[in-house]
Amino acid sequence: MKKCFLSAFLSVCFMSVFSFAAETDDAIEKIQKAYSGIADIKGGFVQKSFIKDFKRTDSYKGFFYLKAKKMKWDYRGKNPQTVFINGDDIIIYLKNEKQALKGRFDKTTYGQAPIALLAGLGDIRKEFEVSQTGERRFLLKPKKQMGAILSIELLTGDGEFPIEGLVITDTRSNKTDIKLDDVTINSGIKDRVFDFSPTEDVNIITR
Repeated sequence: MKKCFLSAFLSVCFMSVFSFAAETDDAIEKIQKAYSGIADIKGGFVQKSFIKDFKRTDSYKGFFYLKAKKMKWDYRGKNPQTVFINGDDIIIYLKNEKQALKGRFDKTTYGQAPIALLAGLGDIRKEFEVSQTGERRFLLKPKKQMGAILSIELLTGDGEFPIEGLVITDTRSNKTDIKLDDVTINSGIKDRVFDFSPTEDVNIITR
C-alpha cells in the first residue's frame, strides 16, 4: 500500500515538474517569436520603485518607444524626465531643471533606465536562467553580471506582445515594478522620435 502511494506521489510530482517545464518553454518560445518579428514597439507604462534604504516607493507613469537600438521613455508627472538611448549612448533629460545628463549605456548601467531591459529580452535563454514562479510568471536570473540586477520576474499574457510587466530586484533588495499597457508593435515609429533636440537654455552634462 505504501509503495503504491509513494509511486502515485512521485508520478504526480514528475508530471507537475514536466508540466511547469513545458509551460516555461512555451512562454519563452512565444516571447522569442514575438521579438523576432518586431521592428518597433510603443505603449504606456506605470513604474513603482521601492527603495529599501529609505523605505520609500516612488511611482511614475508615461510612454515608451523602442526601435532596434533606439529607445525613448517619457516619464510624466511632477518631475518629468525623458530618457533617450541610442546605441551605446544615454541621455537623461530633466525638464524642470533644464538639464541633460549624457553618458555611456551598457548592461552595467541598466539601473538608470530599468525599462530598457525590454529591449534586451530577445534572447532570454542565452542571457538568463529561467524558472517558473507562478501562473504566467517567470523568474530570470542573469548568467553574467548585469550591473546590480539580481533577478527579473516576467509577467506574461496573451496579447500580440506577450510581456505585460516585469519586476526587477537588485543586489540591495530594491525593487522596480513595471506594468505595460496599450502596447502596439510595428506601427512604423519614425527615427525622429528618438532625437534629442534641446533648447539653448538646457545645460548638458557629460559623465
